[in-house]
Amino acid sequence: MLKGLLPRTLFGRALLIMILPVALAQAIATWVFFDRHWDDVSRRLALGFAGDVAMMIETVSERPGERARLFEFARKFQAIEFAWEPGGVLPNKLPEFQLRNLILDRILDKVLRAVVAKPFRIDAATEEETVNVRVQLTDGVLSTETTRKRLTSTTTLLFLFWMIGAGLLLLAVAIVFLRNQLKPIHRLARVAEAFGRGDAHEAIRPTGAAEVRQATQAFITMRERIGRMIEQRTEMLAGVSHDLRTPVTRMKLALAMIENGDEVEALRADVREMEMMIEGYLAFARGEDSEALVDVDLRPLLEDMVAQAERHGTNVELVPGGPLLGRVRLNAMRRCVTNLIDNASRYAKRIEVRAARSNGSLVVTIDDNGPGIPAEKREDVFRPFYRLETSRNLETGGIGLGLSIARDVARSHGGDIVLSDSPAGGVRAEVRIPA
Repeated sequence: MLKGLLPRTLFGRALLIMILPVALAQAIATWVFFDRHWDDVSRRLALGFAGDVAMMIETVSERPGERARLFEFARKFQAIEFAWEPGGVLPNKLPEFQLRNLILDRILDKVLRAVVAKPFRIDAATEEETVNVRVQLTDGVLSTETTRKRLTSTTTLLFLFWMIGAGLLLLAVAIVFLRNQLKPIHRLARVAEAFGRGDAHEAIRPTGAAEVRQATQAFITMRERIGRMIEQRTEMLAGVSHDLRTPVTRMKLALAMIENGDEVEALRADVREMEMMIEGYLAFARGEDSEALVDVDLRPLLEDMVAQAERHGTNVELVPGGPLLGRVRLNAMRRCVTNLIDNASRYAKRIEVRAARSNGSLVVTIDDNGPGIPAEKREDVFRPFYRLETSRNLETGGIGLGLSIARDVARSHGGDIVLSDSPAGGVRAEVRIPA
């Protein structure tokens, strides 16, 4: 459950690691401040005000004739306005404290109960910037009024402003710092993803922290090694192709000079099979070679492939649709879809091709009404030279590389091919590549 609450990105987790201790420290400091300093200061200020009120009560009780002069002294030197209500009586109800001043009024109420020791009421209906306390005496009510500044410490707002301001400042600095530190990681991820799709041309140089530089340099070295390996493999296969084609050509010439017969036709069929196997193997091993990715509308490309398949006698239909923009290798994608259509045409009488954008991917779907492929063999058919049809007839079974080449092309684009049951009764092949 805790994992579900944590941020999923490195930026979020790093920010949480930096902010959580600071926020915790500020929370503890704020609690200590309010529990000790602010409470003590507020209580002492309230005690000073209550002491002035208690002194005025005692003085007025002893010298009632000097009430006006004492009130004037209090207004001038103590910043307290006193007023006398002869014969006044306090209402018999509990005091109503203002919500925004609830804590201060409760502290003042507690202190007045301890110091004045007479019935009193804190008037909640007065202005927000003043405090009005009415005390019940024997012959009337003594009304007192003072400003809330006299009962409030100015360091409270300053402390809160400093805590919140410092927290926001630290948060801003942390966000800027973390974004700059994570840029090289995002760049490395983008280049690695592009390389996984076969685009090895995007440049990258080691930047950022030492660990990120090390990872970037390791990726660059790995990419160069893979590039050299592919280049060496292609050159080797080109040499193998040249070496194998020469004796095959000599065999074809020798067979052309021999009179026709059953044995000669069998040998010619073997030679044709060897040629097809060599070409198929080279196409599989070569993959998309060094073809560049281009932005293109796949709809015309699919229309051209379907028209070509129809010219060869295949009953195939392309479901109409709008433009379908994507970044692909044209020849490689043509080879991928063509292989899937050719494979379906060997076993089915009707093929339907559709293309759409789904969940951020380009999806080309090929449905047929053939006999289908058993679920337990749908992964096996992608293995090189694997054939469901066990005969040696190349016209019906092929050489077992069509689906392997198609999946190789799809995965070189960062996608894949998935086989499933088709609504038409045969096999559904879905080519899914990132949009």
